Amino acid sequence: MAEVVGQAVSAVPLVERYSTADLRVFSTEESARFLDRTIADPQRDATLAWELLYRLEPELYERLVAAEPLHPGILEWLPPHVTRIIEVGAGTGRLTVELVARCDQLTAVEPAATLRERLRARLAPVTNTRIISGFFDALPLPDRSAELVIACSALTPEPAHGGDRGLAEMERVCAAGGMVVIVWPNHPEWLAAHGYRYLAFPGPMTMDFASPTEAVQLAAIFYPPAVAEIRARDQRQVPYDVLGINPPCDLAYRTIP
Repeated sequence: MAEVVGQAVSAVPLVERYSTADLRVFSTEESARFLDRTIADPQRDATLAWELLYRLEPELYERLVAAEPLHPGILEWLPPHVTRIIEVGAGTGRLTVELVARCDQLTAVEPAATLRERLRARLAPVTNTRIISGFFDALPLPDRSAELVIACSALTPEPAHGGDRGLAEMERVCAAGGMVVIVWPNHPEWLAAHGYRYLAFPGPMTMDFASPTEAVQLAAIFYPPAVAEIRARDQRQVPYDVLGINPPCDLAYRTIP
């Protein structure tokens, strides 16, 4: 595993970063979800590599997320205030910090203990938030618990990362007349098949790294094919088309009857 020292970090790409020996970091419950597959090798399964990143190098994950601001249109579109919000897959709070002022009570659900710890530290002064462990497919919450149930770039059609059951769980804990919102959806067509409406907000977007050096360092880990162009540009802001990914400018939503 790569070692992070301050802002210096090994440039080993994510898909080469961890070995099967690192899988021991998973709890019994996590292993049942993430390792119940034919290939349990993070160098052959990128989804496993991401899960190990969250648990072994959460500070590196935070550096990446810090460069990915959401489109302001998303925040303007979200309800200005509801009584209760549930955020699933909260991570270290990319969206959570934007939600705390929009409700009386916020429940942030995050399965990775390392990310929960960092989220607690980040929200330490906030009094209307509770942070709990839980997975998409088994939310430890009663039916109809919140008027807004939301996830950001975490839910996928894969059962280990939500799937149909996870989506059904989000709908179960949403109050009648409330909304389930998936920000920066990975598979909009899958959500559309479940009755979700899709919105994309216009305008150019960039990843905003702390410096040109940081842009090259993180691209070497997360976007290796883009490193040469990013180095040649020598800028801290990198357009998403250079990285070859969709920017965080969209969402899918459904109102629960």
